Amino acid sequence: MTRLTALRVLDIRAPTSRTLAGSDAVHADPDYSAAYVILETDAAAAGHGFTFTIGRGNDIVCAAVQALAPQVVGRDLDEITGDFAAFHRRLTNESQLRWLGPEKGVIHLATAAIVNAVWDLWAKQRGVPVWQLVAGLTPEEFVGLIDWRYLSDALTPQEASELLRAQAPTRAAREAELRRDGYPAYITSAGWLGYPEDKVRQLCRDALAAGWTRFKTKVGIDVASDVRRCAVMREEIGWECELMADANQVWDVPQAIEWLAHLAPFRLRWIEEPTSPDDVLGHAAIRRAVAPLRVASGEHCANKVLFKQLLQAGAIDYCQVDACRLGGLNEVLAVLLLAAKFGVPVCPHAGGLGLCEYVQHISVIDYLCVSASLDDRSTEFADHLHEHFVDPVRIRGGRYLLPEAPGYSAEMRPPSLAALVYPHGAEWRGA
Repeated sequence: MTRLTALRVLDIRAPTSRTLAGSDAVHADPDYSAAYVILETDAAAAGHGFTFTIGRGNDIVCAAVQALAPQVVGRDLDEITGDFAAFHRRLTNESQLRWLGPEKGVIHLATAAIVNAVWDLWAKQRGVPVWQLVAGLTPEEFVGLIDWRYLSDALTPQEASELLRAQAPTRAAREAELRRDGYPAYITSAGWLGYPEDKVRQLCRDALAAGWTRFKTKVGIDVASDVRRCAVMREEIGWECELMADANQVWDVPQAIEWLAHLAPFRLRWIEEPTSPDDVLGHAAIRRAVAPLRVASGEHCANKVLFKQLLQAGAIDYCQVDACRLGGLNEVLAVLLLAAKFGVPVCPHAGGLGLCEYVQHISVIDYLCVSASLDDRSTEFADHLHEHFVDPVRIRGGRYLLPEAPGYSAEMRPPSLAALVYPHGAEWRGA
């Protein structure tokens, strides 16, 4: 029996706007941040989790976490995990706070921080990383983690159980493969929009030397600049490496179609978030118009229902699920199953502060339990801020290595928490 005795939330911000790391067509000056949750217990272990933001407003998410705390504090961990779907619905369906969503926006980000902290605690209690905890569940236990409300028109729990059961016999071989080779990744760090050309070139060269073969750049400021940026990337990485582009929601639908015609010569693997993340039909129209260029989206997809609609409408070629935009890992698992049902590869969004630490688990779960495929799949990586984590990601030759430490890889180092806490940490004093 492990009782959750207290919830603490910290406003953690890294001053990445000083270097323009993370800059794109919409977010010119991000300070990568986290509403960081610590679930204290009557045992030795604590659960650590967070949700990702980019600076101003992080305090609002922290306040939303505090508003949800009465749903968590005082409960027993076994009670929560014994019916995790019901606990997830309690958070997303809290009678008064639901008005602030439902299942979207600040309150859903707060839900993710709490739910992910519970997963971290549960995996630590079991002495395994989160991916291994999930992989050890039966198909029925896996399906039982999910709140299936609003999904049965696209996928039923019975269908999901059958899908998981079909993949189980070969899971051990896939795990051995990942332990040997790692999970394929692509790198975003060379392509931030605020970086000058000479820095982009040097970062591409450094990444190639480290074994990277998949790259992403940011676009969307003006056509001539985008053409030049893609040309620079192709000059440095050649034509054998993959190149993707991310517009970060900046275009209207007709504008996206017209703009992307100028980028066709660069043989992009995908265009990411070409329009509003809520515009299902707009994504579908763009996808039809720009083929064979493919469309990726999901980083700002608010919930499982919007993902369901994107998949039902044939609006995306790649499902870019985010570990924090959805309401924690339980909802992510639902989206993995939906993507498998519709035959769409999952290529999670990462970068940020700690998102890479999270999504390595998500991709492994997808491969081991759900899709059983690495075809046309790769997970985002950005090479910054990992030094702040107790169990940071490990990359070799452009691939994520399997996380081995118990938990969800979310725990930050105490000196980093002290330095990055806003506004009194050492990184912010006098700023």
